[in-house]
Formats: sequence, structure tokens, C-alpha cells
Amino acid sequence: MARIWVAALATILGIGSAAAALAGDAEDCTKAVLTKTPKRAVAACRRLAEHGVVSAQTKLGYIYARGEGVPQDFNEAAKWSRKAAEQGNAIAQTILGNLYRDGKGVPRDNKEAANWYRKAAEQGIAAAQTDLGAAYDEGEGVPQDYKSAAAWFRKAADKGDALAQYNLGNMYRLGLGVSQDSQEAMNWFRKAADQGNASAENNLGSIYFNGQGVPRDYKEGVKWYRKAADHDYGPAQLNLGLAYANGNGVSQDLVQAHMWLSLATAALSPGQDHDSAVRNRDLAASNMTSAQIEESQRLAREWKPTLSQ
Repeated sequence: MARIWVAALATILGIGSAAAALAGDAEDCTKAVLTKTPKRAVAACRRLAEHGVVSAQTKLGYIYARGEGVPQDFNEAAKWSRKAAEQGNAIAQTILGNLYRDGKGVPRDNKEAANWYRKAAEQGIAAAQTDLGAAYDEGEGVPQDYKSAAAWFRKAADKGDALAQYNLGNMYRLGLGVSQDSQEAMNWFRKAADQGNASAENNLGSIYFNGQGVPRDYKEGVKWYRKAADHDYGPAQLNLGLAYANGNGVSQDLVQAHMWLSLATAALSPGQDHDSAVRNRDLAASNMTSAQIEESQRLAREWKPTLSQ
């Protein structure tokens, strides 16, 4: 749900003229998100919301969903988001869709989530367009329809939504809902990667590493793997660790390999990639001295991720 909160911050700051008699509350509520919602601002938003001010209802839903200035309370988030969503507020509609999708404050209901996403998407909210595209892509709450998925991803991607750009890149890579086109896939992955989307960065790394539609370039692949790995993206940490282990695109360095494979082991959920990270970490360790392993473990402990999309 993180993306919509970022979008909401830039969108729900206005307070309508219906609250003119509560001008002091309007000023305090307008500052609510920017000031991390101190108690005074929350109280002001609630008074306005109870007077029917849609933007304040939306902001109150946001505040409770995020737990900013109040204990996180998804029931309250759903209550206030619904009031605003039913009056047509597109941000509230998107938040309510997320709550239904995740089953927070309301029963999990993909069909209801898609319904609210559609209302917001039709008003041009990029995050809702992306989420509606994902619903069509997965067949969650709507019949699976790759053409509709690609169409909604494109609307959001054209607005600069990094997740939509990544998703649209995948549609082109796999030929789902669009004609398969490696160059178009790469173009969209790059747009998303340039905004710090770790999945897109990792995909670009794989494209260069494997020479998919471009000349094979291990150094360029490692560059993109590193960007994604620095965002604590497990698959990229695995890929970067393997590059160091094998000396592809970088000088072979078992200390770095062991460090990145250790980080990948921590980041990845149980499954094939996790097992690969464990296996290759242990293989690297079998060729390292005790001092090298200690150094790798120290580097892993001290490593800090950078922010990602």
C-alpha cells in the first residue's frame, strides 16, 4: 500500500469552502500530513470530517491507515475513506481499494477492491490505474485480461508511475496483451529503473548479463544488479553475489560474493532463489579462510540499504 500514501500526500492537502466556519481547523488539518499529524492536527481533521468535508475525511482515512499521529487503526481508515470515496474522492477510493485488497479494516474482497480501483482509475489516479492493471493481470476481482492489464498499465506508465512502467515492461517482455518486443520492454524497464524501481533495475541487469536483445555486457549488468541490491532486493543481491563469485563483470572476490549472498539469504523468502543463495554462499565459504569469512560477515552487518520505489 505504500505507493498510494506517497501519492496522497501530494493530493489531499486542500480543504473545501464548506468548512469556512472552521477556518482554524482547516489550517491545522491542512498541515496534518506535512507535520506527521500531531494530536491537534488530527483533532482538527476529525472535526472537519464530521462536518462532511471530503478532503478531511480522506486525510483522516490516510492518517489512520498509516498510523501517523494516532495508533494505526484500519477500521477507522476504512470508515473515513468510505465516506470520502462514496462522495467521489479518487484518493479515498484508491485507499479503500487497497484496504479491500489486503483485508484490512474490511473483509478481503478482490472484486470490491477492483470496483474502487476502477472508480479512481477513471478519474486519472495513476496508482489506481496500476492496481487495476494488476487485478486484470492476475485475474483478481475481474476476469483475467492481459489486454486490459496492459492498457491500464500504459495509462499509469505514461503518467510516470514507476511500478506501472515496470509492469508494462514485463508485458512486452512476455508478450502478454501486447506484441512481444524486447526493445520496448527494455525502454519501460529503464524508465522504471531510472526512478529507483528495484525490480526493473534487476531486470535490466539480467538483460545485459544474458545479452537479451542487446550485446552481452557483464559490467553493465553488474551496474544494474548493484543498484537493485543496494535497495535490499534479494534477487539482485543473489545475482550480484554470483557475479563476484564467478568474476563476471567484476574481479572475482569471494568476500564480496559471500557478503551479498548472505544478504540475499536474509532478504529472500523460502524457495528456489533462497536455496540458491544459501548453496552458493556455503560454496564460497568453502574456499575462504576464517579471516575472510569474518570480514564478509562484518561487511554484511554494517551494510545499509538505500531507499527504493
